[in-house]
Amino acid sequence: MSCNSPWVEWYSSQSRESTDDEDTDIESPPIHRGRRFSATLKSVRKRSRISQHPSTSVSRRRRDYSQANSSSESSAPHSGMLSARAPFTRSRSPVIVNSTSIVHRISTPVVASFPRHRSSLAGYIYMFPADFEINISIPLTAYTWNMSIDARRAGETLLLIGSLVYASSRIWEDTNFVSSKFDSRQYNLWILTELHLLAGAAALYILWLSNSLSYSRPNNKISPPTSSSRRPPSPKIPENRDVNSKKNAPLLLRKKADFGFVWMSVPRNYRESSDDGILTGLLFGPLVSSALLYSSLTLPSSTSLLSSWRIEAPRLLNNARGSYSALEALVLSRYNLVDLSNLCSTILLIHVCASWWFEYRIAGVTMETERKSVPRSSGKRLGYFGFFALGTTIGMLCIKLAFLKFSLGIWQHLSWLEIVVASLFYQCTLYGTVRLAHRGFTLGELGIVGFGGTALFMEFLNVTAARIWPLTTPYIKTYRLPTPLLVFQTALIAGSFLTGFALSPFLILSRHIGQRPVRRMRYPELKLRQRRLLALGFYVGSFVMTMGLIGMWTYWCLGKRNPWLWVILYILEGRKQWSRPALLIYWAVLGSISVAGWNRQLARSRRFRARNAAGENLIVPGSGGAYDSSMPAPQSSGNSSDTQNGGTGSGGSASALGLTFPNLPNLPHLSNGVATDLLDAADKHVPTLRLNARRKFFHALTVVMFIPGIAFDPAFTHLSFSVAFALFTFAEYVRYFAIYPFGASIHLFMNEFLDQKDGGTAILSHFYLLTGCAGSLWLEGSSPLILFTGLLVLGVGDALASIIGKRVGIHRWSPTTNKTLEGSFAFTLSVVLSAWLLRLFGLTEQFSTLRYATVIGMASLLEALSDQNDNVTLPLFSFSLLVLVGTS
Repeated sequence: MSCNSPWVEWYSSQSRESTDDEDTDIESPPIHRGRRFSATLKSVRKRSRISQHPSTSVSRRRRDYSQANSSSESSAPHSGMLSARAPFTRSRSPVIVNSTSIVHRISTPVVASFPRHRSSLAGYIYMFPADFEINISIPLTAYTWNMSIDARRAGETLLLIGSLVYASSRIWEDTNFVSSKFDSRQYNLWILTELHLLAGAAALYILWLSNSLSYSRPNNKISPPTSSSRRPPSPKIPENRDVNSKKNAPLLLRKKADFGFVWMSVPRNYRESSDDGILTGLLFGPLVSSALLYSSLTLPSSTSLLSSWRIEAPRLLNNARGSYSALEALVLSRYNLVDLSNLCSTILLIHVCASWWFEYRIAGVTMETERKSVPRSSGKRLGYFGFFALGTTIGMLCIKLAFLKFSLGIWQHLSWLEIVVASLFYQCTLYGTVRLAHRGFTLGELGIVGFGGTALFMEFLNVTAARIWPLTTPYIKTYRLPTPLLVFQTALIAGSFLTGFALSPFLILSRHIGQRPVRRMRYPELKLRQRRLLALGFYVGSFVMTMGLIGMWTYWCLGKRNPWLWVILYILEGRKQWSRPALLIYWAVLGSISVAGWNRQLARSRRFRARNAAGENLIVPGSGGAYDSSMPAPQSSGNSSDTQNGGTGSGGSASALGLTFPNLPNLPHLSNGVATDLLDAADKHVPTLRLNARRKFFHALTVVMFIPGIAFDPAFTHLSFSVAFALFTFAEYVRYFAIYPFGASIHLFMNEFLDQKDGGTAILSHFYLLTGCAGSLWLEGSSPLILFTGLLVLGVGDALASIIGKRVGIHRWSPTTNKTLEGSFAFTLSVVLSAWLLRLFGLTEQFSTLRYATVIGMASLLEALSDQNDNVTLPLFSFSLLVLVGTS
């Protein structure tokens, strides 16, 4: 076996190249957006041979199969993985291509293969081992009970399950809500039961994955082949104990054979990750719901939130069905939310367990990129999923009926119709998201997104029902106070997705035409005209949807008030008449300066791709290397329509995008993009920031932008976050579907900020960052300090943890993670100090430093142990614990 595998060469080159003192990510092999190269069928069949010895358990065979794939892929040379042509992109937007880059094959999450070497991890001290393993021989038998769990996953399990149990205990012990219309104590008892049952089911699932039963012959004459006997010894990576080698030391990355899946989904539908995040998907919804319920149960009055928010009072219903106060309606609605979260978690667990069982019945093991239980036909997949979704919904109704028959109060706050609607919508959201946002989510992130979308949809239905039947609806069942902020958020976020669904023909056709090369079109001169017409249809359709259907619904829910006039008047109703316009100008100036500055910065290091007259891709050397002025410049064809095409035409398309080429001086046909000698001279002295610094810049930018808004006008900032989310959604439509003329330029700009978690078709990092910062406002935190939670955790703690951990961190939590103890300590210390700084300026109330530091420390521990997107998990987890623990 040769030691010159691509992984060894790549790690060695990384150690040699990292000679600066920049904070850098532990890089992964180049990940290109779009389709990935796959091995031949013959090699797949060779790798899929596993031991079928009758004395080997199913769990043992699954692990042996995974290890065999790991050894074969890490040792085999990557022949056939190079391509002289540029990689295919789904939207045919210009991509950043390097002619010298090597396209590595990236395996699926289930079988991601990496060399497993402890010797290559020199230079670090580990707080925990890679695994916690127990082997116990069963007396009087030849069987051995094995339990092996990743140390990181074990810590995450204890942290999340412990937090949920703590939340249930706080609801039961520390709440004494008094109401003449319902018995909160009886309700709390059943909420406690639901949460404990869910925590127990999650723990049993993890234990089931970690256990196996192996059989050993008494005489040991014939032993079944193991993974270690089938594969040759792995090559050893030489140890380099200098600073750069320590900084770029590879992780002890693991092969995972225990991933869960939504019904009729396959491994390649999910984001590359070392953990499927099943506990995140199961427990985060109930944890946040419990925190919101506890917050409403402990509120002294319904006006405690509105006293500091400049927004009109929540709408109430007074009819023959009863007269509920705003606080009573909020408490009952959040009981319903906890039941809804438990329902969604139960459905997700059923999907995962059913997928496991069906795959075992069909194949016994999980294949590399496909699962034998999942047909290749998309139509069959959709049909099977539809039948399973209907069956699951019927099963939920049967469970509800059984609870009623035995007088159990579980799910008592969910009506029959709500169970049907929520079950179907949640399952459709899971399947639709994992298919459309290909490789965009792990299973845990998918569970969070699915539950959030289902809760927002149920709020939309309940608000609409209260307007249609005001005399028969006892109260408005919304999980936040039913103010105009909730109406506008529903209209903006739900309306943006509804607009994309309604205009999907324009979007799909635009992407299809953008993907087709000019040489393959029957009438190539009509390509630009077709794209312009489709773009016009999308823009006009969006305007009609916004002004028509969405605007009319908002007008109706606001009590027949014009929503556009309401917004204009609301902007002028701040503390001062000029305060909200000034805040808008402040945001606009900061955003414009940052985008313009990054366009200038990225133009220096961007590697552009031009097209020749025939439509073939020409790789132009980027600014990363010296440009040879003697090289002939790409010439444009005589077709003027193609030279104006934004990203799909010939070489002149770059000037149509408004892009500059500061390091490509001799391109006469790009008259608008030729840099001056002064800019070229400046480029030689201005450093180019690396990926980690680029991304953390925006984390710091959120702190500077949004602290004034949250501190002085949280209600207006709440509305502004909703508007920003809708704008991000439309920008992603334009980028992904290559809508003329902005699609290519947006794609080029955002492509410079992608990391290994953005390998899917949709770019989600900015959505995660916005949602994390806005989550505390959208969930209507009960104190000023809690409102700053997302901003401090992401803008300060997460950014400094990354920088400090990469620069000085030497104590890693385990060999399977690159997170360090120093980074976690910097996370906690920076957030606590920032909170104290806000307190000194009078922007927050007095708080207990010990309690606050404890909660932030637990959040930093979750950030170190979890492999899910921390821009979503950290703010939600910190918010929930701060509400439950309290800040005073």
